[in-house]
Amino acid sequence: MNTLSINLLQGAAPQQGNFSFLIMIVAMIAVFYFLMWCPQRKRQKELQKFQNSLTVGQKIITSGGIYGIVKDTKDGESFIVIEIANGVKVEIDRNHVFADPASMMQR
Repeated sequence: MNTLSINLLQGAAPQQGNFSFLIMIVAMIAVFYFLMWCPQRKRQKELQKFQNSLTVGQKIITSGGIYGIVKDTKDGESFIVIEIANGVKVEIDRNHVFADPASMMQR
């Protein structure tokens, strides 16, 4: 073989390696998408639905770990009033409601 054909063969090998590397990167991104981002987005949608459907008398847990009972909700308002002890009412942002204690027991 002459040197020109050897150089052409050697030049073709790295291109094939680069293509397989690109395929691996795309495959890794696809795995991360389906294993991490999709379930996380589903949990966020469920939490948002829960926060928007709060009703008076419902027991909740805040993101700070405070247990309380919803005493007042106003549609269109970003806050709710919860009672954390007898006669102790606190206004909190609706987005800081974390869960229903009954759903935490099921986990």
